[in-house]
Amino acid sequence: MAGILVFVEQRNGQIRAASLQAVSQARRLAAGAVSAVLPGSGITGAAGSLGAHGASKVFVADDPNLARYSAEGYAEVVAKACEQAQPSAILFAGTAMGRDLAPRVAARLGVSAVADATGMALEGDTLVVTRPVYSGKAIATVDTAGKRPQVISLRPNVFAAEQVGGTAEVVALDGLALSIRAVVKELLDTGGGELDVAEADIIVSGGRGIKGPENLGLIRDLAHALGGAVGASRAVVDAGWIEHKHQVGQTGKVVSPTLYVACGISGAIQHLAGMSSSKVIVAINKDPDAPIFKVADYGIVGDLFQVIPPMVEAIKALKA
Repeated sequence: MAGILVFVEQRNGQIRAASLQAVSQARRLAAGAVSAVLPGSGITGAAGSLGAHGASKVFVADDPNLARYSAEGYAEVVAKACEQAQPSAILFAGTAMGRDLAPRVAARLGVSAVADATGMALEGDTLVVTRPVYSGKAIATVDTAGKRPQVISLRPNVFAAEQVGGTAEVVALDGLALSIRAVVKELLDTGGGELDVAEADIIVSGGRGIKGPENLGLIRDLAHALGGAVGASRAVVDAGWIEHKHQVGQTGKVVSPTLYVACGISGAIQHLAGMSSSKVIVAINKDPDAPIFKVADYGIVGDLFQVIPPMVEAIKALKA
């Protein structure tokens, strides 16, 4: 393979974990022929750290106009890096930014884009991708043989990030003709310091079984005890009990954590589509016939109001 270029996402100068996973996966596939592109402002110092995850060269676009995400500006940067690197494939982390940017870059380059990859294999000079379809009921194998480069986004937390040592050559991208018509003026963080479910390694989600917003504290207590993020089913979000950013499912966020704890969630197909690729699934539900138990690795049939508090105490005691 001629090489792989990875778009690296950063926030406030900190490289996102999902991008490190993409760089590591590129190294595993390209046997070292990996370059990365990092846009932003004041981020040159962070570029060298990508070498530890397998990047041999990092193209940096350090410009005040790129301090906040711009679809037009970032697409221009990736296209410019592509001109210099001449890769066979470009990988993006499947975050909100990556899902927005990947098809824009593909359209600019006149190629197709494959989203939400959960498996990848190299066949000759072609990356063959597997991805869930039909709400996770089937797995599609996509061969993007044809125009190059291939543009692929990777589902976060599916591919492991690895430290392999080494350093990366940092190259400043010059000659950028940034055409940015829409400018982000301000970012408001309403997360309250909570982890993003899209990238969390542990998620505890609540469903209609929590009965009301006043009982979300139980879900948060368990999530915080485990060091994880708070998720929710669509029913909880539609009822206005919690913000949409916590929603896991077909119309929310698709997640692949190491541990997913479903509390009072029946397991509708739309919810399963967003979390069934989790490595370990624990279900707590008082209905023994709830569909969630069909995908769960461990199930507790019981009232979550009686099950969760002693779980939290036991976890705290173990950590103490």
